[in-house]
Amino acid sequence: MSTETALAKAIETAGLPGASAMVVDKDGIRFSGAWGMRDAVAGKPMALDTICQIASMTKAIVSLAAMQLVEQGKLTLDDPVGGILPDLADPLVLTGFAEGGTPQLRPAKGVITLRQLLTHTAGFGYHFVQSEILEYFRNVGMPAPGSKANFQMPLLFDPGEKWEYGVATDWVGMAIEAVTGMRLGDYLQTNIFAPLGMMDTAFRAVLPDDAAKVHMRVPGGEFAIVPVSLGAGEVQSGGGGLSSTAPDYARFLRMVLRGGELDGQRIISERAITDMSRNQIGDKRAGYMASSMPELAPPYDTFPDQHTGWGLGFLINPEPVEGRRSTGSLAWAGIFNSYYWIDPTAGIAGVFITQLSPFGDPGALEAFATLERMAYASLDARSDREAAPT
Repeated sequence: MSTETALAKAIETAGLPGASAMVVDKDGIRFSGAWGMRDAVAGKPMALDTICQIASMTKAIVSLAAMQLVEQGKLTLDDPVGGILPDLADPLVLTGFAEGGTPQLRPAKGVITLRQLLTHTAGFGYHFVQSEILEYFRNVGMPAPGSKANFQMPLLFDPGEKWEYGVATDWVGMAIEAVTGMRLGDYLQTNIFAPLGMMDTAFRAVLPDDAAKVHMRVPGGEFAIVPVSLGAGEVQSGGGGLSSTAPDYARFLRMVLRGGELDGQRIISERAITDMSRNQIGDKRAGYMASSMPELAPPYDTFPDQHTGWGLGFLINPEPVEGRRSTGSLAWAGIFNSYYWIDPTAGIAGVFITQLSPFGDPGALEAFATLERMAYASLDARSDREAAPT
């Protein structure tokens, strides 16, 4: 069985509605493909350039945008961010709930910095990840989807104390808006998407008719459509609001592999990419997400057997994965079962996109792993051919 056939088989076995994927290196595309349906209910086929909601894969792009502004001196990594974002000037830490559910709060010890926001060590959570945050909103009132109130919450711990996944990158997006005077999407379009040729990537309040639908499984092996648009609302979510395509995201991955440049367009320095790509959180462990809403996202850990770190926007594995990525590779994912990795050592990267809820679907993860194994098998085969005597 060819590696490409193995990937198609893995996608079929997983019972995914549809998927698109690409593998790239510094010089171009090594593999691309699309399978299944963008709308499994209506029977509309998936294409390589089908627009999909990439959710938390937005974080890497917005983190890089912030680092552009750090290089320009408009943002700093370690000064208090409260001077730019007054909402974060006097943070409070949630310590529990009184009888009747009233949240108990105390002033935080220390200030919030951009570095902490980029590394998820500021103390923020997500209502679907940490039960304390869900309980907080149940007591004070659940905010409207897409509103700024979604991100206005107490901290789970003092800034810098540990790693927890949450809305920190949404605040990064708001910091970008504060210092540039631009909507986040306009800044990204001008400074990242246009230079890199990512012409299908944007915040979309309304998805186009030919965009992929988000699916969930229903009894009988069928799918239902989940009517959701993460790009809608008051705030353009720097933590999860972009929709994009596999080719567009692959261009972003290639830029990172090339140290901040693509097709003659340098959008950030090689030094900044190096800083983003190294562990920034010391001996704290990153990557594990609990769950308060398993119907949306069950507990998840990319590498439960590794003490994973976090850079300025990326998960970092400190050990190699057999047959797959090297030590120091970068990765993260989107809640509708989209995943990517960047391997600076091997010079290869890949993206796998599907639109299926809940997150962490075992079949989607196996299909992504198959794509990754296929990429390295191809890399090894090419190395063997180049080393063979002529």
